[in-house]
Order: sequence, then structure tokens, then C-alpha cells
Amino acid sequence: MRLDIDKLRAYYADAPDDLSLSDIDLDRIPAHVSIIMDGNGRWATARGLDRSRGHVAGVDALREAVTTSVRLGLDALSVYAFSTENWRRPKREVDLLMHLFATTLVKELPLFHQENVRLRFLGDLTALPEKTRTVFQRGLDETADHTGMTFALAVNYGSRAELARAARELAADVAAGKIAPEDVDEEAVAAHLYTAGLPDPDLLIRTSGEMRLSNYLLWQLAYTEFYVTPTLWPDFGRWDFLRAVAAFQGRSRRYGGVVSS
Repeated sequence: MRLDIDKLRAYYADAPDDLSLSDIDLDRIPAHVSIIMDGNGRWATARGLDRSRGHVAGVDALREAVTTSVRLGLDALSVYAFSTENWRRPKREVDLLMHLFATTLVKELPLFHQENVRLRFLGDLTALPEKTRTVFQRGLDETADHTGMTFALAVNYGSRAELARAARELAADVAAGKIAPEDVDEEAVAAHLYTAGLPDPDLLIRTSGEMRLSNYLLWQLAYTEFYVTPTLWPDFGRWDFLRAVAAFQGRSRRYGGVVSS
């Protein structure tokens, strides 16, 4: 973890009544936090706005989540931005999201450079519009040498599809004689997932109060601590993030019987 204490204290200077930075053990910050960003549409509808306004507002929340993660010294932040099932949404909404992905990434590249953030994508990007794929590749290229936090954006991602893809690749390796069937263990499967090389999430945050995984990181979340908040994603800010970390630190983590505080 890479903590700049002065920047962190300034970032969390205006504390609410229920929480302050002093409540957090800075030696026990989760290394990898993953977020299912949910509630953009409901946020907009509650304000009498078009759903598209909720997605635009969600971009601001994502920017703050990236900055918060850097300030807290996370090794990795991953977020669920667009699932394989999201193609079923109205075409207008899907087109807007693809446009937002491209334009937002270009706008946020200066932040990634400033904060030394390395960009990564989880999912099958081949189905995305060419413009979106081109911008994504630019982001990968421009941040490839960054050595700070990894920011992984799950786009056109589905965990069942990911596992099926890993199985196909492993089957092909066995058929080609590259590996023996008995070599297909948990480590081999993990190496063929989109998240290969990343630590499994320590903490999963889901906004909007929904109590489901929505086909997200089913393998990787085996021992992850869950934190569900009714807060809609566009309203989720730095103090909400810190509340999730505080809840995480209040858990006793069990890995099949072993307790880790």
C-alpha cells in the first residue's frame, strides 16, 4: 500500500458526526476493493430525470471512488461497469453507456497519470464499438508503465462466461499436450481468468441495497467480505467508502475455519 498521510488527512478533513479517519486502522486497509455500482437509474427516476442523467452522475461517483482508493493506499480497485446481460437494455441506453465509457476515459487519463494509476479491463471487449475499444486501448497503452494502484473496469463481463472461457482455454492446452489433466488445479484456473495477476477482492461493496452478485466475480469472491448499502451509486462518496472500510475492519475473516482479524 502507498499511503500519503498528509494527503489522506486533508482528503478526510471534514468529518461527519458518525465517523472520522481516526476510527480507521490504516495498517488494515483492504488491498483490493471491488464495487458493484448500482442505482444510477433509480437515482435519476427519483429526481424526475431521464435514466441517462443517472449514468452521467455515476461517473462523478466513480471518479471519487478512484481518488479515494488511491488516498487510502489500495493496491487495486475493480468496478462492475457493464455486464454481458446489460446488452438487453434499451439501445439508446446502451449507446449512451458506450459513449460515456469512451469520453470519460479520455477525460480521466490526466487523473490516472497524476495518481500513477494503471488501467486494466475485465471482460470481452471484442463486442464493444470500435471507438470505445480504441479509447480503451489508448488508456491501457498510456498507463502501462504506471506503478501505483490498479484500476480494473469490468465491461461486457459475466462471471459464468469468464469461467467457461477459462475451461475452454485449459481444455485446449490439455488437448495440445501443453499440460496434463491433473495439472488443472485452482491456480491453473485462476491464471486463465480476466483477473489473473490481481489479488482476490478483500471487500465487495454493492450500492442501492440489492442483495445479489449479478454474475460478478463468482470465483474471485469466494472469501470476500460483503458490504451492502442502500445508498444509490451517484450518492456514494468518500465517507461512504470509509464506512465500508470500517465495517470490513470490524469483521473476523474466516477462511474455512481459520479466523483472521
